[in-house]
Amino acid sequence: MARIDILLIDAFADWEAAPLAAAARSDLGDTVRVMTPDGGRVTSMGGLTAVPDLAATDWRAEDADALIVVGSPVWMTPEAPDVGDLLRRAVAADLVVGAICGATLAPARAGLLDDRAHTSNDAAFLAEQGGDYAGTALYVETPAAVTGGRLVTAPGSAPVTFAVAVLSLLHPERAAYIQELRTMSAREFEG
Repeated sequence: MARIDILLIDAFADWEAAPLAAAARSDLGDTVRVMTPDGGRVTSMGGLTAVPDLAATDWRAEDADALIVVGSPVWMTPEAPDVGDLLRRAVAADLVVGAICGATLAPARAGLLDDRAHTSNDAAFLAEQGGDYAGTALYVETPAAVTGGRLVTAPGSAPVTFAVAVLSLLHPERAAYIQELRTMSAREFEG
């Protein structure tokens, strides 16, 4: 059983963590906790209100196996929270770290994409908005999630491959189930 902490900020993208959280909790028996920067409620792009289990300021790496950061248009604004220290602590503790869509700016700004394969919404997005981001040479142009060590990144259009990549790192013993999840989700696009 894995412990997955998901960081949400206001206007979070409802669909980006949903496949991961649902499969982790319902099918794999994982513990999934939601956190926000200050422990307050946040509202998704679709109008869903999330009541967090904890504040990022209270987060401890030793209480988790994975830290996931979900996209929001707020990541592209000056109001974006600085979660670089949180992400660096997670990487130092060898946790699985995931960032999807606009949230890929957080590890880019923290310098965590400078030395590993990664992706995002597109290369120019990270180059223009990623602060001191210096990982352009390792950017992978793909519509699916990319795993670089224990850090998973994905464009916002890839919540299923993002879930599959994160769960593959957390549950290598459940490879058959994870492949089944990927196959089942891909059927929607057949024919």
